[in-house]
Amino acid sequence: MVRFGVNYTPTVGWFHHWLDFDLDEVRADLDSIARLDLDHIRVFPVWPVFQPNRTLIRPRAVEQLVRLVDAAAERGLDVNVDGLQGHLSSFDFVPSWTTTWHRRNLFTDPTVADAQAEYLRALAEALADRSNFLGMTVGNEIDQFSAAPHPDPDPVTHQQAAHWLRRMLDACERGAPGRCHLHASYDAAWYHDGHPFTPAHSARLGAMTAVHSWVFNGTAQRHGASGTATEQHAAYLIELSKAWADRPDRPVWLQEVGAPAPHIPPECAATFAEATVANALDCAGVWGVTWWCSHDVDRSLADFPELEYGLGLLTNDREVKPVGQAVARIAQRWRGREHRPPPRRTALVLDVGDAYGAPARSGCAPGGGFFEAWTRLAAQGLRPAVVLAERATDAGYLASRGITSLRTIQGAHR
Repeated sequence: MVRFGVNYTPTVGWFHHWLDFDLDEVRADLDSIARLDLDHIRVFPVWPVFQPNRTLIRPRAVEQLVRLVDAAAERGLDVNVDGLQGHLSSFDFVPSWTTTWHRRNLFTDPTVADAQAEYLRALAEALADRSNFLGMTVGNEIDQFSAAPHPDPDPVTHQQAAHWLRRMLDACERGAPGRCHLHASYDAAWYHDGHPFTPAHSARLGAMTAVHSWVFNGTAQRHGASGTATEQHAAYLIELSKAWADRPDRPVWLQEVGAPAPHIPPECAATFAEATVANALDCAGVWGVTWWCSHDVDRSLADFPELEYGLGLLTNDREVKPVGQAVARIAQRWRGREHRPPPRRTALVLDVGDAYGAPARSGCAPGGGFFEAWTRLAAQGLRPAVVLAERATDAGYLASRGITSLRTIQGAHR
C-alpha cells in the first residue's frame, strides 16, 4: 500500500520552534495533520540547535525530538527524521564550528565527518525503540552545499560524496538497526552536469530512492501550470531514478512535492495535486507521497521567498485549504488499496556518458533534449520508462522491468 504524509512545518516559530519548544502547540499541529487522514510526517531537527559544538549533542533537544515522535504516535502518525539541517526553504543552518574562523569542508574534513556521524547515530539511537519511527534521512537536500549555485560551496568529488553518504548511512544504521535510512538530494543530482552528487548515489545508496519534485525549476515556466511536463514532473523523476537503480523493485519515495505559486496559481493547486499524485502512482514501486508542507509559514517571519509562505495543506491557523482537501481525498481513496500499475512497456534510451558520474545529465533537465522527448511520449499516452544506454542491449534486464520497446530521442525503434 502507498503511504501518504506531509513534511511538518510548525505553525509557531517555523523550524525555530526548537528554540522555544512547546509540546502543546506541536500536538495541536499534529491534530490538524491527522484530520487529513495522512499516515506519516517528516520532521526537521535544526542541526546547530541540536549540535552547537562539535562534541556537544544537547540532551534536551534530543528529548524534545523524542517527545514530538511520541506525540505523533498518539495520533497514528509514523515519523521520518531528517538529520543534517542543513538547508530549509532558502535558509542554511550549519553550526558555527564549520564556518568563518572554523571553516571546514562539510563532506571531506575528517573531524566534521566524525561529528556528523555521531550526531546521526545519536538521533537514530534515541528513537530506535519507537515503533512509529520510520528511519533517518541523512539531511534535507544537503547536496546543495557541494556546488554552484551555492554562494560558498564545499567542493567534493563524486567519489568523495559517495564515501561520505555511505558513512552517514552506516551511522544511522548503527543507531537504529533495520530501519529505513536514506538520503535526499535536490534535483541538481539529476539535472546538472558535474554536480558531485549523482543519480547513481540517489538510486543505489540507502534503503530507497528519494525524489524531490519542484516545478519552479523551469518546468512550469516552459510548459504552464497544467502542461504534461508539469503534471508529470514527479512521475518523470521517479522513472528517471529507475534507470540507475540496481534492482527493478527498489522503492522510490516522492519525499517532497508541492504547488508553488505563482507557477501553480493557488486556485489550481488542488487540480495540480490530483494530477501529480495520479501520475506518480502510475509508476511502479512508489513507497509513498509526502507533500510539502503541512502548514503555511507565518507571514510575521521575514525574508522567505514569496512562494515559501503559502505551500501548506493548511493555513497557519490550521484551517484546511483546498489543496489539503484534495490530498486528504487522495489518501482516503487509496487507503487499503494495492498499488500495482501495469508495466511501462516503452522506454526512452538515455545516454549520459559514464553512468556513475553522469557527466552529460543536463539533457535530463527541463528544456533538455531528453526531458522534452520523454514529455512528448508521455503526452501521447505511451507511459515511457527510462533505460540507460549501457543497459539497452541487456535482454534480461529489460525483461525484468517489463520493457518490450525502446526508443531513442531521434525516434528510432527497437
